[in-house]
Amino acid sequence: MEYILAFINQHIELIYIVILSVFLGVEVISRVPSVLHTPLMSGANAIHGVVIIGAIIVMGKADPENYLALFIGFLAVMLGTVNVVGGFVVTDRMLEMFKGKKK
Repeated sequence: MEYILAFINQHIELIYIVILSVFLGVEVISRVPSVLHTPLMSGANAIHGVVIIGAIIVMGKADPENYLALFIGFLAVMLGTVNVVGGFVVTDRMLEMFKGKKK
C-alpha cells in the first residue's frame, strides 16, 4: 500500500492530466453532431488498429516468464479488436442511413 501511495505522490501531475483528459474527451464527444460521427469513428478505428499492432509487438518482445505483461498485452489486443469491429459495425449502420430506399 505504501508503494502505491508513493507512486501516486510522485506522479500526481500525470494523474491530474489523465483525469482532465477524460472529462475533456467526454465533453468534446458529447457535443459532436451525428453528421460527423462516421468520420470520427473511422479515425478511431485507425488509431485502435495501431494500438493492436503495438500490443502485438510488445507481447512478442516480452519475457515469456512475465505473465502480467503477457496478460495485459493480450487484453489490449482483445479490447482493441472489439473496439475496431464495433466501430466498423456502427460506421456501416450510419452509412446505411444515407442510402436511398430500395425499390
